[in-house]
Amino acid sequence: MSTYQQVVDPLWGSLGLSALCAAFPLILLFVLLGVFRVKAAKAALVSLLLSIVLAIVVWQMPLDQALSASAAGAFYGLFPILWILVNALWVYKLTVATPWFDALGRTIRSISNDLRILAILIAFCFGALLESLAGFGAPVAITAAMLMAAGMKPLKSAVVSLLANTAPVAFGAMAAPIIALNGVTGLPLHDLSSMAGRQTPFIALVVPLLLVFIVDGRRGVKQTWPVALVAGAVFGTFQFITSNYFAVELTDVVAAVATVVAVLVMLRFWHPREIIDMSGEVRDAEEPEGGTSGPAKSGGSAVGRVPASASVTEAVSAAATTKVLIPAGSTVQRPGAREIWMAVAPYLIIMTIFSIAQIPVVKSWLSAVGSVTFAWPGLDVVDANGKAVAAQKFKFDHLKATGTLLLISGIITMVLYRVSAASGVKIFWETLKQLRWTIVTVTAVLALSFVMNLSGQTTSLGMALASAGGFFAVLSPVIGWLGVALTGSDTSSNSLFGQLQVAAAEQTGLSPVLMAATNSSAGVMGKMLSLQNLAVASAAVGLRELRVRCSESSWAGAWPS
Repeated sequence: MSTYQQVVDPLWGSLGLSALCAAFPLILLFVLLGVFRVKAAKAALVSLLLSIVLAIVVWQMPLDQALSASAAGAFYGLFPILWILVNALWVYKLTVATPWFDALGRTIRSISNDLRILAILIAFCFGALLESLAGFGAPVAITAAMLMAAGMKPLKSAVVSLLANTAPVAFGAMAAPIIALNGVTGLPLHDLSSMAGRQTPFIALVVPLLLVFIVDGRRGVKQTWPVALVAGAVFGTFQFITSNYFAVELTDVVAAVATVVAVLVMLRFWHPREIIDMSGEVRDAEEPEGGTSGPAKSGGSAVGRVPASASVTEAVSAAATTKVLIPAGSTVQRPGAREIWMAVAPYLIIMTIFSIAQIPVVKSWLSAVGSVTFAWPGLDVVDANGKAVAAQKFKFDHLKATGTLLLISGIITMVLYRVSAASGVKIFWETLKQLRWTIVTVTAVLALSFVMNLSGQTTSLGMALASAGGFFAVLSPVIGWLGVALTGSDTSSNSLFGQLQVAAAEQTGLSPVLMAATNSSAGVMGKMLSLQNLAVASAAVGLRELRVRCSESSWAGAWPS
């Protein structure tokens, strides 16, 4: 097998024309998705085929190496990315299949009857816990339905849930976006997680303040800013600490749990001067109330608002609405201590398993017996300077992989919840069926990314963007934001644009780690505007007009977090 050396300007020696040609697969992907509304899996496969043709015809990459590059990308999409996503969603679905998930929701709703406080607890804290495991729109669907059940109007419930789903996205689904970024760029995982963990806390700090502003305007900010500031500061602080000094996979879990504890402790000593109750009326905090929480305003009718559909988003939304809505006129009673502990048990199990895996002796043993590093067969690629391209090397950590640790956590959860082996296998199979189009989409997108990276298409694009000089520092976050807004996925945006950010950063003298992490951190703000999340939110709260427009987008539900 001969060595393939990348060429930066293969099209008549023009970097500009070469970069434009290299952008065609990405342009085609977004046009198919946004204009013609082709299913994400089909759009990704068509774009992959175009990138392979360009790699062979324009960049003169040998056919066998182009096909091998696409196979390498597809394999990386399967392991570790989809291995994480499948097992994370499986653990979540195990909890939904038991009464303990409902107990967790009732626990949170019973803490306060102030809609502003509930927006922080449900949308921000509980939503981050769900994002850490489930992703795929589940946090938006479930928290929006819970807020509506608590008495919040449908549109406001949807907006609050969408906004709250920004802060945890960069480390969602057990840090799948950062792990994908590591895979396509070859940059150290710890460096990327540390840098992202220094950026996302600034987003987390302001999100709770924006939530209470949406719920109650300036009065809400004036009366509840202390608890909103504490929630944002604690979440951001623990995001920083966990991603920099502990385990990137646990970033959102630890941050969300710490924030819940901090808010609960604060509410024992502080409360707002006035309360916005479940009916939306304002009353003094000292005014006696009839129960631990006011009556739900949504009633049972909201359950029927979600149409039957095979799509991931609407299936999750229907499950969420069915599980969390409370009958009109009832009150939320706080579960007993045992119920609360059982409800949070899966998260505690995950934190324990991952903590044990970080113990030096255990970590070394797992690496020794369960880690294999190998060069992908059929690839021998060097860049324009003759340096071997990093994406050819694979590290197969089958024992200490995030997905494997999640699988172990799920098995322990099954034992604790007394879920039979047959039921556990059935739920796992249902998870695979639910994610079938996501599996095709993710493997195709990763294959597209690897072909572009290894053929040199990404380098041509990066060098063209580098002509912007220092202004690229401004373009970098915009690229990440657009990537997530269009694909609905921080993981996919990182896979598509991570190496492009690195190539441009190296040419402009900027930090590759900083620019790559910025692609992920800035991308989270595009999550709330992606049609996938809009479709989920509208379905969950029964906003038919918005749902019809969004559900027409055929890629809704096909992207990971």
